[in-house]
Order: sequence, then structure tokens, then C-alpha cells
Amino acid sequence: MTDKSPRAARLADVARLAKVSTATVSRALTLPHKVKTRTLERVQQAASSLGYVAHGAARALASRRTQTIAAVVPTLDNAIFANTIHALQRRLDEAGYVLLLASHEFDADIEARVTRKLIERGVDGLVLLGTTHHPEIYRMLEAHALPYVLTWAWDERGNHPCVGFDNHAAAQRITEHLLDLGHRRFAMVSGITAQNERAQERLAGVRAALAARGLELQRVVEKPYTHTGGREGLRAVFAGAEPPTAVICGNDVLAIGAIAECHARGLKVPEDVSITGFDDMELAGMMKPALTTMRFPTAELGAYAANHLLMRLEGKVVDLRCKLPTELVVRDSTAAPRG
Repeated sequence: MTDKSPRAARLADVARLAKVSTATVSRALTLPHKVKTRTLERVQQAASSLGYVAHGAARALASRRTQTIAAVVPTLDNAIFANTIHALQRRLDEAGYVLLLASHEFDADIEARVTRKLIERGVDGLVLLGTTHHPEIYRMLEAHALPYVLTWAWDERGNHPCVGFDNHAAAQRITEHLLDLGHRRFAMVSGITAQNERAQERLAGVRAALAARGLELQRVVEKPYTHTGGREGLRAVFAGAEPPTAVICGNDVLAIGAIAECHARGLKVPEDVSITGFDDMELAGMMKPALTTMRFPTAELGAYAANHLLMRLEGKVVDLRCKLPTELVVRDSTAAPRG
């Protein structure tokens, strides 16, 4: 008995139907922006009618490239990371690359394991979030000479290629805003600082700004970056005998939860307590009261990370470190303390 299953369409079949060369078909399907519109339409129609799918493994073997970039992030349950990932994916797509995405939920061992699997799949480059990573990850990157870039943080020592923000300076700036308003009793609802240098730097920046004025944090509570975490954190910092007049939250999600808990407890924001966040999510300017926060250019970060890797893959010279600016956005959730 003979196998009468249909033969999968090949590149030459698409070229024949579209009446172009196989090189043109390959370019149209991998770098569509470099092909004339009419030619691209013919190739796409031919590929679609034949059900053509490129043989990725064969193409990778020939070019030593898989046209894939991987990103490993702490969590997918945070809208602020989504802005960066969206910009990263869009720029890579323009260049003919596909983005593979994995998360590790702030577990260093999981991060090392998923990173190993991505490298085994032959990704051409890697995007990591933050500067704190399992030592095995750096060993693997060095052994495979794999281009990578760290994002969302700033490596002061300059040991790794990075694009990010100075979280310490940003935290100092927003704390100074509250100090200038007259606040002297401070608490912080921080993200979990273990395995998260961004949370560590924000906490350190707040303490540094207070110390410069002869003050210190009355209380620090660490909570996951969730609305529930923000509500629980607000309850905890108000459990003491002398409540704070200002609560600095580790990000906007925590701050939104803290403000919701204030509403539930009958506390007025900012009359009874000023509350701040970090990130400047879209919701931050829409809620009541609108949230005072630090704005990070998260979309620009994603596009820069993509361009950094693309340039390195093309053998071009690129700056290994880029610090993006942050901006204090003053809204209605902060005011001078009563009295």
C-alpha cells in the first residue's frame, strides 16, 4: 500500500506560483518590509493557497539563526511589564524575528531552568529583567556567546549590557517631593525585596532621602505586587500607635490597593494620608484621587532592548549601557499633611 498523503508545499512551489525567485519568497516571508508591496502580496497569497510553512529547523541549520529572541520576565501578571514586552515584540517582528516568552515568578532556580531550555532551542538572543540572576545563567550565556541585555534596572558596575532606570534615584525623588510638602512620618509598602534588586533599590532610595533630612521609615511592609497586597500593606502600616502621614508604595498596583483600603477604612487621600506609587500605569491618572507616581518609559525600554540585540546580531557597534530618564508625576494623591 502506498502513502497517498499530500506532499507539504516547498519554497520552490511558492516561488513558482507567485512567479518570483525562491530568494524573493524567503525575503518576503522573513523580512516583509524589504519587499515591494505587490510582490509581497503575490508571495503571501501563494503561500496561503498552498498552506506553506517554512521548515524552521532546516533554515536555522543553513543560516545558524532561528530568527527568535527570548525574554524571561518575573511574572506575566503585571500590566507594566506588558508595555515593555509589547514594544519589544513589535520591534522584533518588524525585523523578521519572533519573540519567545517565559516567566519565573521570582524563583531563581526556575529562571535558570527556563533559560537553559530557551538556549537549547537555539534562540539568537536573550532579554532578562533586572540584574539579579542565578549565576548559572551568566555561565550559559558566556559559554554560548549569546547576545543578551538586562532591562528595567541599571548595572552601576558596568559588568553587563543593560537598559533601564535608576530605581534608587527615582525613589529618592518621590520621597523628596513628600518631604518638601512637609511630611515627617513615613511608611512604605514595598514589593518583596528577595531576588528583586529593583524593589531593594527603591527601598534604599527612600531611606537615603529620609536620612538626608534626619528621618527614617517608621515601618516597612513587604507584599506581592497585587491590589490585595496593597490593601494588606496599608492595614499593616496603620496598625501602630502613631500612623504615617505619607505611605510610599513599591509600584502603582500596590498604591491602588492601598488607596482602596483607605476608602474602605474611611481615610481620605490625601487629607489623612498621602500615597505614592511607581511606574505610572494608565490607570494611575484615571483613578480617584489620581495617583502621584514616578513615570518610567517602559515602551521605549522594550524598543531599545530589541534594537540593542538586533544591532549586535548584525555585528554593529552598540552602547552596552543605556540609562533612561524617569519623571515625577504629581497628581491628587499627595498634599501637605494636616496641621
